[in-house]
Amino acid sequence: VQLQASGGGLVQPGGPLRLSCAASGRPFSSYAMGWFRQAPGKEREFVASISWSGGSTYYADSVKGRFTISRDNAKNTVYLQTNSLKPEDTAVYYCAAGGTRTLVRGTADYWGQGTQVTVSS
Repeated sequence: VQLQASGGGLVQPGGPLRLSCAASGRPFSSYAMGWFRQAPGKEREFVASISWSGGSTYYADSVKGRFTISRDNAKNTVYLQTNSLKPEDTAVYYCAAGGTRTLVRGTADYWGQGTQVTVSS
């Protein structure tokens, strides 16, 4: 599976941003999908994941209530809607494909390249 993330950019605190990740290769609907992020000087951390059907979602405590993960299997795309962004959300965001449980633990079968999100006034 090849993953291509997009949608990052510079946004003011409190603003929204929608990230997208387009998949190609093996059947997209076979995989759970997730988003991770890595801030400068920090380890990569889990942000959110969604089951292959979209019926189950999981979030890191730091983003619950502000971020929403969704997927469109017909378009082979997973989304991360980010709202009420904070400066501490600044990071490179990566999408990944794998198992529902392993993604939450930080392990993925496939990784995409990152997209930079910068939250600053």
